[in-house]
Parts: sequence; structure tokens; C-alpha cells
Amino acid sequence: MASTLPGVLRSAAAVHGARPAVVDGERTLSFQDLLDHVRATAAGYIALGVEPGDRVCIWAPNSADWMIAGLAASYAGATLVPINSRYTGHEAQEIAVRTHARIFVVANGFLGRDQVGELRAAGELPELGAIVTLPPLPGGVAVPAENVVDFGSLAELGVELLGDADARAEAVSADDVADILFTSGTTGRSKGAMSAHRQTIAVSAAWAEIGGVSAEDRYLVVNPFFHSFGYKIGIVVGLLTGATLYPVGIFDVDTTMELIERERITLLPGAPTIFTSLLEAPGRGSRDLSSLRLSITGAAVVPVVLIERMRAAAPEGLGIDHVYTAFGMTEAVVATMCREGDADVLVATTCGRAIPGAEVRIAAVGGNEPLPAGDEGEVLVRGEIVMLGYLDDPAATADAIDEDGWLHTGDIGKVDEAGNLQITDRLKDMYISGGFNVYPAEIEQVLARHEAVADVAVIGVPDDRMGEVGQAYVVRRAGSSVEAADLIAFARERLANYKAPRLVEFVDTLPRNASGKVLKIDLRDTKKTEQQ
Repeated sequence: MASTLPGVLRSAAAVHGARPAVVDGERTLSFQDLLDHVRATAAGYIALGVEPGDRVCIWAPNSADWMIAGLAASYAGATLVPINSRYTGHEAQEIAVRTHARIFVVANGFLGRDQVGELRAAGELPELGAIVTLPPLPGGVAVPAENVVDFGSLAELGVELLGDADARAEAVSADDVADILFTSGTTGRSKGAMSAHRQTIAVSAAWAEIGGVSAEDRYLVVNPFFHSFGYKIGIVVGLLTGATLYPVGIFDVDTTMELIERERITLLPGAPTIFTSLLEAPGRGSRDLSSLRLSITGAAVVPVVLIERMRAAAPEGLGIDHVYTAFGMTEAVVATMCREGDADVLVATTCGRAIPGAEVRIAAVGGNEPLPAGDEGEVLVRGEIVMLGYLDDPAATADAIDEDGWLHTGDIGKVDEAGNLQITDRLKDMYISGGFNVYPAEIEQVLARHEAVADVAVIGVPDDRMGEVGQAYVVRRAGSSVEAADLIAFARERLANYKAPRLVEFVDTLPRNASGKVLKIDLRDTKKTEQQ
């Protein structure tokens, strides 16, 4: 198996050739087509000044062009930096500045927004060589943008540099940084998790092996490419196995069911909310979803009944042959997975066992000595899957990965005698909404800037559809009459939609301990009491 992403792409083209690599609406690209487009785009990047080790940001929804743009970054010897397609211009600009981005690829007009305008309004990008605009999605609106490069023109720009692109691809090392994926920290400042090519490939290969993914599979990728679940467990898995990818830019339950039925989709991994939406869809009874053979879910607490319904035959369920759960994080992608033959209860109540090349250990908080099976402690992970470290943040890296190589996940859990991991709590305040990690500190910093807010704390509360959503407890400034809707709108202007709180409760004071720290456990207990 090739040890770099350019090598994996070349191998896929050599082995699978004319087989379809990606089907995006009416557009189908074979593996050879994909390689040809990637080479041409990489040459275009080089023409725009990209050097080995430079960073290429992509701010766009799933599409065939995202795949080309992302793989071309690696082919040109650069590092890929995916950005959440729902981010505001301020959030995207911050990442571009921190990564010293040389190229910024954007789907201008996505969701009717002027992303290029937002990016420019957010601040300077002193090291940026060019903004490259992708074609809009079907039904999208292309917003005119000045002084940018059209994605379609990159091949012409680099027509004389294809040899240089191939030389760059050859020179990429397995230890070079392949990608930087940002994950919010508990302080509210995002952290960039860096992975080498060998790590990205190893974790993708392990996932594909456990799932039994092959060239016969048709893989509907609803997980966003900006997330490791869509990029590594989507794009890279497709290249490694020869599976055909069907990228979904915007999840719509009816469109998704139509695609599954028409294209006889076999693979559909995703967050629990995806399957809840499918199960509750009014039109499900008229759709044939029987082609689905494998789904892998996680990222939130999974009810046993959901697994049972996913596996149950229609009309009661989705009739999926194999349903697994898994545990991972941006810093380690996938650490544990269930396996074929695991019972519904095991799949729903645990995250399975360590994948090949990974170790999982339960230890006392702050230590790394193993606790006995059944004892609760912090979940530690070690192995090839663990990131290299955080971008430009050696202190945070040292806090996360100890001298023995154990990644301290911040999750509390336990393992049984067979090594199955069960997550029971979180050291961090992070909660999961619709499959995405949300860190309250980031939301609190935004709300604290509102002129009417004197004090604020945010927690995650249960939600039937999203798993969890944010609830903000707010102390108004004296004389203020601000309402919940005002604060929610304020947050939505400055944060991605899934981060903005859905609920706001006004209180006279927040519970704090002697050192002034907000006692969020008290807030959670109050919420539980209210719901009883």
C-alpha cells in the first residue's frame, strides 16, 4: 500500500482505471479522470506560487471539485486545511491567517452567501497568493467576485507545469504533514491537529478493512469533507478500496432516500441524527432502501432502539445488514470500532474495540497507568492514529500527548474484559450537536461581547433530533431587556449554525465555586430536574 496520498491516488488509478471514482449529480469521474484532474489542478496551484509545505484552505461543501481541490493540494506537496462550510467569514479568515494559507479555495455563493466578500471583510490575509472559486452547486448562486481565480482555469494556468506537479507528488514523504484539521479547544480558541500522510492512510485503511469496504461498494458521503469522517473515512477510503463515492453537499432526507434507491447505495456512515431523520421521514415507506449493507455511527450517545431500528427490516426499520458504532476524535480520527456479529446492545452501549495499530487504556485522570477492566477513568489512546501535534502550540500538544505517547482524550469511560470501550462522561464541557463537537467556551466568548450580557454559561442539553443543543444561561446587564431571540440571532451572525445556542434562560446569577469557576454541574442538574 502506498504511504502518501499522491501515491494512493496513483495506485487507485492504476488498479481501478475506468471504474467510477465519484458520482456528483450528472457528473461521473473515473479513477483515471480523477487523477488527471488532480494533476492539472496541482499544476495550477504551482503556477499560483504554491511551494512544498504551503497550506491550501478549502471552504466548501462536499462535491467532486472539493475532492479534486483537496487531493491536488497533496499532489503539489502542500498541506490541506479543510474549513467548515458553515463557518462565518471571521472564523474562516482566522484559520487562513493562522495557517499562513497560500491558496484559499471557496464555493462562493454556497447557501446564497458571498463567502469571498465575508472573507475579505473579516480582515487581511497578508500571505495569501490567490482565492480560487469553485463552481456553485446546482441551484446555488454564483456571487461575482473580483480579483479571484476560477477553479476551471487552473488547468490552463498549469498546462506547462504537469511535469513539475508529478515531481512534487514523487517527492512527498510519508512523514510530511498531509492535513491540518481544526477542532475547538476548551478555551474557545480552535486548535489545528496535524497528521502525516502515513497516519491519514493508516486510519482510513483500518476503518475500510473492518467495514469490509470494496470496489463493489457505492458510498454515499453525507459526512462533510471538512471533517475527518468525510475526508479520511470518505475520500481516502474510496481511493484505498475502489469504492464509488456519492458526495452530498447539503443533507436533505428525501433527496438522500431517492439517491439510495436509484443508485443502490451500499455504504452510509453518519451521525445518529442522519438515521433518525431517515427513520422518521414520511416518505420512507415508498422507498426501497434495501441495498444498504453497512452503516457506522457514533459521535453521540446512541440509543439501543436506534440500532435495532436501523437493522430491522422495512417497514419498521431501514434494513441495514451491518450497523457499527465507533469512537474517535479529530486528534485520532478512529480509535475503536464494533465488529461484524456484535449484538445490538453491545453496538449501542459501547464503541467497540481498538482498531489495528491503536491501543486504548483507561487511567486515572492525569496519569497513564492502566486501571482494571470495569473501572472508570480517563480514556487514553496511543498508536499510529494519534496526531503529530497541534499547529504552533507545543504547550497544548504536551498537555494532550504525554511522554509515553498516550493521547489524553478528556473523555471518561471504561472497558470490559473483551476491550469494548464505553464512554460515560466528559472531562471537558464539550457536547455533540448533530455529529459535530461544540465547545461552550467559544459560544460564551461570543455572547459575552453582547452589550446586554453581564455573565453567561453554556451547556449541552438533550435534543431528540440533534442529540444535544446549546442552552445559554445569561445574566442581563442592569437595565437591559434583551430577549432570548436577540441573543440567538447575535450568536448566529458570528458562529456556525450548529454552534449557536437554541435555548436561552435568564438568571440572576450563575453558580460558582470559591475560585470563581462556574459550576456547570449545578446547571445540568437544574436542567434535569426541570425535565422530570
